[in-house]
Amino acid sequence: MPPAEIKYSADMRIDGAPILRGIEETILSLDAGAGHCKGRAYPADVFQHTHILVEVSLLAKPHRDAAFLARLIERLEAAIKRHLAQPCEFSLKVLFAPPIYITHPFEPER
Repeated sequence: MPPAEIKYSADMRIDGAPILRGIEETILSLDAGAGHCKGRAYPADVFQHTHILVEVSLLAKPHRDAAFLARLIERLEAAIKRHLAQPCEFSLKVLFAPPIYITHPFEPER
């Protein structure tokens, strides 16, 4: 269940939902076992220069090697930029969560 965060300057016309869906679809196209992608999009009211920063975090697994990351970054960049309609500074960060990070569904007891 990888998380994705989109942070962008408030002067950008962005609909975060299709970008987040595109990120999830891209990850799953390369790694069907990755699970759902939790995502959030945050406009920044206070900013300097028009920009977008997308951060995606994955758990480290043997099949997620350098070649996998290169393909993932290339495809994520294309999937995200399809939804951008104005010039901006673009940043994409794909990183591995530390070994102490856990993620799983939670259901409260009833």
